[in-house]
Amino acid sequence: MVPGPPSAKMAPKEGKPAMPTLRAPLVAALATTLCVLGTAVPPGEPAPSAVRTALARLVTAGGAPGAALLGEDPSGTRYRTAGATLGRDDHFRAGSVTKSFVATVVLQLAAEGRLGLDDTVERYLPGLVRGHGNDGRHLTLRSLLSHTSGLFNYTADTTVPVPVTADEVIRTALAHSPGRPGRYSYANTNYVLLGLIIEAVTGHPYAVEAQRRILTPLHLTGTSFPGARTHLPEPHSRAYTPDGRDVTDLDPRQAGASGELISTLADLSRFYAALLGGALLPPAQRRELLDTTATLGVYGLGVYPQRLDCGLTVWGHNGHIAGSFVRAATTSDGRHTLVFRVNTDALTDPSLELALLDAEFCPKSGALSASAAPPAPVPPSRSVPPPAPGSSPAR
Repeated sequence: MVPGPPSAKMAPKEGKPAMPTLRAPLVAALATTLCVLGTAVPPGEPAPSAVRTALARLVTAGGAPGAALLGEDPSGTRYRTAGATLGRDDHFRAGSVTKSFVATVVLQLAAEGRLGLDDTVERYLPGLVRGHGNDGRHLTLRSLLSHTSGLFNYTADTTVPVPVTADEVIRTALAHSPGRPGRYSYANTNYVLLGLIIEAVTGHPYAVEAQRRILTPLHLTGTSFPGARTHLPEPHSRAYTPDGRDVTDLDPRQAGASGELISTLADLSRFYAALLGGALLPPAQRRELLDTTATLGVYGLGVYPQRLDCGLTVWGHNGHIAGSFVRAATTSDGRHTLVFRVNTDALTDPSLELALLDAEFCPKSGALSASAAPPAPVPPSRSVPPPAPGSSPAR
């Protein structure tokens, strides 16, 4: 994967149980029997062995306590699990998948003529982005959306107390000189600023606008922006760091508009199907969403492309936050989606993520899925995802 900011681990809450007594026997058992899979596949529809194997390897080779996936296409819906039981309706922290929601709101506001993607940050947040060579007068909203602003990634600064407000985030980021504007460099700071811009334009917090524009119309009843709420809604599974510490409860304000979202597998599948299928954006803004020109094929505006071994390109985002890793991907027409997650914040082998995408979207024949050919230019070689998007709250 593209090198990214140091992945920081949330400190566990005091008194929470450690996990090794659960994790060790599961991994040992799965190493010999491969996996035990839960399934909701309709009778008579066999589960593809490649997908079963790839999902199980998130546990046996990836170091995850448990893994779950939801696949949906015109033939039906498939739910599978491996390792420790993760409920189909579980709520979990979705990390930087939040960015796709924030970007959608910004693009909707652009479609309404309430802001322009090439407007400067200064226009909406006058005087805020200044100092140490940073200057909001020379940064556009497009550069924030595409991570080409050059702003420092606030979660990479381990020398200061963890920021929990947008003002603290901006202060932390602006204490550092920027990188080169115009060059792709993933920074959670960009989306915290976009959250502030949404509020400046609408008069409402970004979470309120996302609820009104996305969650309510799509009936995403399992999705929420928790704000200061540290606990997950029921039902939910436990979440662990790679060393087995329980981090189910944490302060999501540290992630804010860059990664605070809580969701479910079904809700994320519905959201990305609607986003890529054109239900949330007019055609012009959907084209902007998928435009990777500024990043040389790496990242669009809140989503990124992944070119698979069979030549198909899927779009989506991953989320990486303490105790949770999630990956959502869909074909360019939104007709075939995959969302999978593990209840730890890092896979020991990042290639396992791509292996599961290949298994789900690429038929054995190697021919392109019926869902369509790649929708946008991508690098000639296999494209790679951005650096573990959503490392917040990361220390």
